[in-house]
Order: sequence, then structure tokens, then C-alpha cells
Amino acid sequence: MAFELPKLPYAENALADAGMCQETLELHHGKHHQAYVTALNGFVESKPELAGKALEEIIALSHADSSLAPVFNNAGQHWNHCIFWNCLSPNGGRIPGALEKKLTEDFGSVDAFKAAFKQAATTQFGSGWAWLVLGSDGKLKVTKTANAANPLSEDEGRALLGLDVWEHSYYLDFRNRRPDYVTNFLDRLANYEYAESCLKGA
Repeated sequence: MAFELPKLPYAENALADAGMCQETLELHHGKHHQAYVTALNGFVESKPELAGKALEEIIALSHADSSLAPVFNNAGQHWNHCIFWNCLSPNGGRIPGALEKKLTEDFGSVDAFKAAFKQAATTQFGSGWAWLVLGSDGKLKVTKTANAANPLSEDEGRALLGLDVWEHSYYLDFRNRRPDYVTNFLDRLANYEYAESCLKGA
């Protein structure tokens, strides 16, 4: 079965009041993400070794194989964006109790977590992602990855939150001001309820 572009869990204009305009979502979801899905399906059709494999299996198979770099780039970006859309909410920024307790335990405070996340997101040179991850040791940590890489491909743990820091994700709303985009995400857009549900499901 071919991979499909997931539907957004909110309307395309639902995030505008929180700092992500409808045009950004239309382009990012409908054009950029769709392009990754289309390309990935093309590779699956042309490479018998990929037929019938789940997305996670394709990422595992391709991430360390330079001959499959284009496959990984599109599979990784499909996986990343599927998480990203769930990490945004029109009612974002509110951290539920269990997650707040865990963030405080592992980072010292919510503010310390936000500072670490912002540091990762703003120092990722060029294109990439910032992540809140539950590590194999049971502790939360912040990581960053370049281009299409992610906590799955890097074996860093379970992704709870992911932020796209490719320029197309924020240029219409924030131009080149990535730090402002990251702060706005943490304070107004981040779906911490989703992060908590992933934490509880780990």
C-alpha cells in the first residue's frame, strides 16, 4: 500500500492566531510534505527491496546506506512531518501536570527545558530538527538532527516533540528570525498534551 499524506488534525487556518499562518501550512503540508510522500512512493515502486516495508523499516534500512540516501531523505522527512503536525495545536503552550513534573525532574525546571530546546533549535546549522526525546535510560533529553535525520534513525529514544527548523517552516511568519519562531512554538504552538500522551505510552 502506498504511503499517504496525513490529514492535518486542525484546519489550515487554525494556527494563524498563534503565529503560523494558513499559507505556511498550505505550502508546508500540501506542497513540501506531499513531495516527500510522492518521491518515497516512487522509490518503493522502483526498488523491490522496499516493497511491503513499514516506514520505520525503510528508515532503518536506508539511513546508513549511501546508495539509498535519497530514499532515506524522503522516508525520514515523511516520518518527521507526521510527528510535527501532531506537535502543533491551536491551544498549544499549556503543559499538563505529568509532563511538567517529568520536565522538572530531568531538566531542573520547565524554563531550563525551554532554554535547552531553544539552544538546540537555533544552533542546528542549516536545515534540520529539534526534538524532545525520552531516552532509553528513562530520562528526557533535547537533541537536534540535520536534514531528514531523526531520533529513530539516530537511535536516541522516543520522540515526544519535534520542531522543523527548515526555513520553509517559518519564513512567511518570522522571516529569518528562527529564535522568535522557536520561542513562539514553545509558548504558543507546542502540543504538550501530545508529548505527554507519547510519554505515557512509552
